[in-house]
Amino acid sequence: MDFAGRSVVITGVGREGQVGEAVASAFAERGARVFLVGHDDTDVHARADALVKAGRRAAALAADLTDETAVAALAERVREATGGRVQAVVHLAGGFARSGPVAESDLSVWTRQFTLNATTAYLTARAFLPLLRTAKGSLVFAASEAILPGGRTAGVSAYAASKSAVVALMQSVAQEEASNGVRANALAPTSIRTAANIAAMGPDVAYVSREDVAKVVLWLCSEDARAVNGQVIPVR
Repeated sequence: MDFAGRSVVITGVGREGQVGEAVASAFAERGARVFLVGHDDTDVHARADALVKAGRRAAALAADLTDETAVAALAERVREATGGRVQAVVHLAGGFARSGPVAESDLSVWTRQFTLNATTAYLTARAFLPLLRTAKGSLVFAASEAILPGGRTAGVSAYAASKSAVVALMQSVAQEEASNGVRANALAPTSIRTAANIAAMGPDVAYVSREDVAKVVLWLCSEDARAVNGQVIPVR
């Protein structure tokens, strides 16, 4: 899969060892100009600098994706840098928290999970769709295996519901934008072998690798997947 000359925006690129780093590297290695978006300025610049030192084309953009004004400003910066043509937006930003049993849960956890997962996905999609229309590009969202039939949601209702909202958003975009040549899909991975997950859950969990997630993302954004739209893709 060749992405030479294409502009790709990847959100949720932060600390070393996370999935955003692997996805950004995979696109950059195949010739894409990658715009890395993260909440922490230091982290996202470190990831972009590492790619630039390796001879790749990368730019770091720090933004609070829960803030409507900040997301609009981010999209405008990318528009100016790309001439208004973005071939792919990969929205990996989000967060996970256990909410406990519904009967004992705290509204603040529910609200925070929807802000981190659903609201950031909505604001990012809304801001970048005009740039994707110009290039007839691809929008990829991050869901979770929890939203799949039979997925385990006990104790994580806020997280699972917020990721279900992301899938509903994706399907709306897929239906609304098909006539504009834009396609939207979502990943539903099991636990990913990231530095944070290993620290939290240990090394012996049945993880999916960051590299395997990146391969699926690249395929969804490639010409090979031009006919794939409105789909939830399990990654196990």
